[in-house]
Amino acid sequence: MAKVLTRLNEKDSLTETQAGYARRLTSTLEKLDSPFERPSQSRYRGKAHIIAGISLGWDNPVTVAVWNTSTQEVLAYRSLRQLLGKDYPLYRRHRREQQKQSHERHKAQKQGKGNRFGTSNLGEHIDRLLAKAIVAIAQQYSAGSIAVPRLDGIRDALQAEIEAKAEQKIPGYLEGQKRYSRDYKRSIHKWSYRRLLNQLASKATQAGLATEEVEQPMTGSTQDKAKAIAITAYESRQIAVQKN
Repeated sequence: MAKVLTRLNEKDSLTETQAGYARRLTSTLEKLDSPFERPSQSRYRGKAHIIAGISLGWDNPVTVAVWNTSTQEVLAYRSLRQLLGKDYPLYRRHRREQQKQSHERHKAQKQGKGNRFGTSNLGEHIDRLLAKAIVAIAQQYSAGSIAVPRLDGIRDALQAEIEAKAEQKIPGYLEGQKRYSRDYKRSIHKWSYRRLLNQLASKATQAGLATEEVEQPMTGSTQDKAKAIAITAYESRQIAVQKN
């Protein structure tokens, strides 16, 4: 290209077409000699005293509370509906699919047939959307980490949530509470919490956010539990520092 440009410039006179061609060549060579600067994206750096706490539940599979340990205030709450936004109907659709599959499995068991009812990939897609939204809200408030419940104790926490609902609905009647709990678990299918938290851990790592695991409280609203998880994560961190 440079040789062509040299030969063109050596001519005493250039036609209009040749002159335009020479200008374009010159511009191209200048760009090659001085390439555009590529802005480098700085790595995300959150604030250690701000923690996004995550609680898990039956009615609301995931709730977020962003807690500022310095000011002792909640900066933001987010429900599953708020996290999904315009994609929330996908969650409702997935719940309907779960209920339909559960009914079909029950019919097959009564008839002595094998269980061939699988689940769609919709749940995995929703988990990816939730993980992305949780990381985004954590970054929006400059959180340094995301605190999540330990799964080895989540069954007891979820059972306590159902029992609290049953006692509220049917106070003082234990047999009725048991029936309510049984029927409730049939109507509201447990989310794949491990799959969700795996997606969240992956997205958090990619974004430069740390994750911390603590026990989820047995009582309180989903918001209260999410806030408590963030506080417990910070307190556990302080205890670990003191021990070292």
